[in-house]
Amino acid sequence: MNIGFRTAHLGAMGILLGGHAFDLAPERLTVSLWLTIGTGVVLAAVEAGPRLLWFHQGRGFLTMAKLALICAVPFAWDYRLPILLAVVVIASVGSHMPSRFRYYSLIHRRVIHDSYGPGSKRAIEPSP
Repeated sequence: MNIGFRTAHLGAMGILLGGHAFDLAPERLTVSLWLTIGTGVVLAAVEAGPRLLWFHQGRGFLTMAKLALICAVPFAWDYRLPILLAVVVIASVGSHMPSRFRYYSLIHRRVIHDSYGPGSKRAIEPSP
């Protein structure tokens, strides 16, 4: 499920960014805007899980910043391309930064690793 939503999110964001870069009519981009926001919210919920820890870690903070920027597009239409490019930069940095920043809690001021969410379970080798 995580991979499916992540793929849909990347596709919707690609269409949204490309559409704005090539100045497509707003009504042609409405669906991709809402798909980007919707899949982003679902991914945030999957990543956060039942705990609030994710929201004050670097990874959650950056994700919420991306969602806020994307939601700002309809209200800051003249700045939509720079906003969406900033979202791409934040997404790239957030996805590839070291774990000491991804898992750093802004509230507790230390790294806190969470055992919940995608990628937290170790692969189990099948018995011979």
